[in-house]
Amino acid sequence: MAWTLHSAWRAGAPYRVRIGLALKGVEYEYAAIDLVGGEQKLPAYRAVNPQGLSPALDLGDGHVLIQSLAILEWLEETRPTPPILPRAALDRATVRAMANIVACDIHPLNNTRVGHKLTELGVEQPAITDWIQGWIRDGFDALEPMIARHGGQFAFGDSPTLADCCLVPQVYSARRFKLDLTPWPVLTGVADRAALHPAFLAAHPNRQPDAKPA
Repeated sequence: MAWTLHSAWRAGAPYRVRIGLALKGVEYEYAAIDLVGGEQKLPAYRAVNPQGLSPALDLGDGHVLIQSLAILEWLEETRPTPPILPRAALDRATVRAMANIVACDIHPLNNTRVGHKLTELGVEQPAITDWIQGWIRDGFDALEPMIARHGGQFAFGDSPTLADCCLVPQVYSARRFKLDLTPWPVLTGVADRAALHPAFLAAHPNRQPDAKPA
């Protein structure tokens, strides 16, 4: 039975899951969600994901998975080859920490619903951009020495992991918001190398069916 990924082309969380699905070689149907237009708030989508967020992975058997890291961990548990977590427990903890810096500490403060709320509160766009860039800086300041210590061709070692699934979309977002990335050369180098991997290329926002022209 075919899986369906409810995704939004340039949103960070579904971008992570698309990378993970591509790394695992999983085929799926793509169901676009217009986050800017508020489609995620409508009853039809709430019936899929009561939280009203993207992504949601419908397994077609009555089970729908939500939350990007939960989906990626489930993929790792059910399809362990190729692995996206290292074998050693301490190494897995390091990779999860890298992923959580992005998924828990940067991205939630910068996503579409937070931007909408700031606008509703009367915050002007330049201040919103400063807000977004500030949280990315904090997270990248933490990630840079971790990647410098543990990284190779990828954020941890020489094969893609959960950390890269999170890092590449966050670097994409940082560039969208015109953040100068020169303070983090190791992090940026890793993300740019990872982005050339076939799975990451397939998951890129511009290659999704709902992508908008630049």
